[in-house]
Amino acid sequence: MAPLLDETPVSNVLCDPPTSMSANSSASASTPTSSSPLNIASIVSDPDQPSASSTVRNGVHDTISSETPSGTVVVVFQPGQEHIVHMVAEVLGKPWTTETAISTLSKTDVVVAGVVTDSLDRSLQDCDRAAIILVNTHSVEDGSAPDDTLSERCDYEFLYSRTPFLRRDLTRFLSLILGQTRPHEDLRTKTRTNFISTTFPDVHAALPNLDILSVGSDAVEIRVDLLVEPGCEGKVPSLKYVGQQLMLLRQHTELPIIFTTRCTKENGKFPMNDPSLFFKYLRRAIQWGVEYVDVELWLPEDIRRRLAEVKGNSIIMSAFHDFSGTWKWTSSDASRIFNESAKYGDIVKMIAMVSTIEENYELEYFRSTIKSRGSGPPLSAVNMGQMGQLSRALNTVFSPITHPLLPMIAAPGQLTAAEINEALHIMGQLPKRDLYAIGSFRSTPQSMFMEKCLNELGLPHSITCIDRGPKGSMESILLQPSFGGASLNPPVATSTSHIPILSDAARAIGLIDTIAATSSPTTTGTNSTRFIGENAAWKGIRATLTRDYVPSAYQGRAAIILSSSESDASATIFALRSLGVGSIYTVGFKAYGPLAVGLEPFTSIQSVKLVESPFVIVSALPPEKSLLVQPLLRHYRSNGRASPHSTRGKVYLDLTSGARKGDPLGVARSAGWTAYGAEDVTAWTTVETLRLLVGQNVPFDFVRMASGRSLF
Repeated sequence: MAPLLDETPVSNVLCDPPTSMSANSSASASTPTSSSPLNIASIVSDPDQPSASSTVRNGVHDTISSETPSGTVVVVFQPGQEHIVHMVAEVLGKPWTTETAISTLSKTDVVVAGVVTDSLDRSLQDCDRAAIILVNTHSVEDGSAPDDTLSERCDYEFLYSRTPFLRRDLTRFLSLILGQTRPHEDLRTKTRTNFISTTFPDVHAALPNLDILSVGSDAVEIRVDLLVEPGCEGKVPSLKYVGQQLMLLRQHTELPIIFTTRCTKENGKFPMNDPSLFFKYLRRAIQWGVEYVDVELWLPEDIRRRLAEVKGNSIIMSAFHDFSGTWKWTSSDASRIFNESAKYGDIVKMIAMVSTIEENYELEYFRSTIKSRGSGPPLSAVNMGQMGQLSRALNTVFSPITHPLLPMIAAPGQLTAAEINEALHIMGQLPKRDLYAIGSFRSTPQSMFMEKCLNELGLPHSITCIDRGPKGSMESILLQPSFGGASLNPPVATSTSHIPILSDAARAIGLIDTIAATSSPTTTGTNSTRFIGENAAWKGIRATLTRDYVPSAYQGRAAIILSSSESDASATIFALRSLGVGSIYTVGFKAYGPLAVGLEPFTSIQSVKLVESPFVIVSALPPEKSLLVQPLLRHYRSNGRASPHSTRGKVYLDLTSGARKGDPLGVARSAGWTAYGAEDVTAWTTVETLRLLVGQNVPFDFVRMASGRSLF
């Protein structure tokens, strides 16, 4: 079996616990509590105990799933590329095989089946086609393109190359096509959303600045009609070239992608006399797992209907453009166009060229009439040209924005995110607020980074870092008229009386790390501001855990949490339960709060042996105790002599900040775990904190790039 593309061979599995920990080998007789010392060495004293990882039964490699699968993902792969089947199974956390006819697979035995391209017809004989998801996989490293007939026969298609981004790109692809993640469900709850259009002829040119280009954007648009394929200048780029460009873009941004084709009438390259060409490219975009597909309204209804029927979990944006300058928002045609767009569109996009400022007011009246309907798809509507820039500031649904680093604007009159925010502030729609980073000195770097983000976004707010004072001092800050929210480090207990409104997550976790301001209309027509205690840390933990595995990979699996106190572990418990994990075993603390139900403390060596294969281990230990997790990592190693064919389907998350004793992350990686440090969690938490405080998106990649790996 070929190795995983992103797997580092394990040449020397660390098996022996540190000398300093081997002295005490007796089993603990009592349940650990938050006040008792951790004694992992007394629990894990037999590191050579074979770990129950992957086994082979009847040609099926079992990655230990207790969940009954609901169907089979059939991975079509090229000769010599069997490793991609292995990786798909790992990302899904499911059993896999390449040795069994699909029609004979039992639903309780396997969820991922690999079929080499030459054997597809034979493998599908007598197979219930409706019970499988057929995914064509193709390596583009040799410059080849997938066979069109094969692509059209499959439900989806994944293009890949040997890069460090492969695993995460595959996870994102599978999460979307299987409905594991639905980015639009999160975006539709935001007050306003923007997207940036990459107007580069080659995506490679965008990569050096993609992080900063994406600040303030909720999605990235790839303008297929603006791509220039070498040797085919002035022509529609081939599907081969477009697929490779899309693959490259998705590997370098975590933001959803909007796939857009424009016809010659709209300054694009696609011929209007060949609607079938549009269908071919847009259908392939859906197969490639693109989150948003832009479908022009002028296309024949049959094509728009067929795309809607096969869209899967992609979102269709129905797009109408008028460049004549004579079309009016007050005409009956406007409502007709919206209704026609709403037939097959999840979002209706209407854009018109205007020449007077009054036409922006006409658009706002039209927007209000659509909103008053109360149902139907959301409307994204803007006017083009300099006179239409006001509408770009007032539009709240996927406003197209530009950036000074782009080679050209995608449409006349486009504004940057900063320009839109500055305009909203001038109009009184975005009043200045005072934000705070409250807590220890460790919050100072985060507040400095947030200040940079506020400047980049053109927001009028200020942020001040202050130490937590005596009792009652925080309450005085919250009562200030200009108070607009705060980040709390360390977090405060939810029992704090001056934060009466709590999110469900904060209430369950018992800790508040963010105070967010929300506005709601009153009976008098004005807006009332309320402050809600939130917890962003659990989302940072969940986002980290799902970078290389789809959420359902954790379902029903065992987890182990090491911590010195329940409060340090509570956000982790909540995040794991949101992923549907099975048993959660604890070391070093005993839980008493609302999350305590179902937790099982490790008390002896027998406790450890009963948990043969935890899918995830999380350490929230203080730095001086960080060494204590290493014996568990070795004991539950997922590679080594005991199981040479095992998959690497295990996760270690180290939440310890500061100088650690030992090297738990290094030990974990050497033992075959997928390992993450506290820096990744902190970056994702910062992303969520900024969304809560200012309602705008700063991508994870920008946080990591701008802050440095050791800032937090």
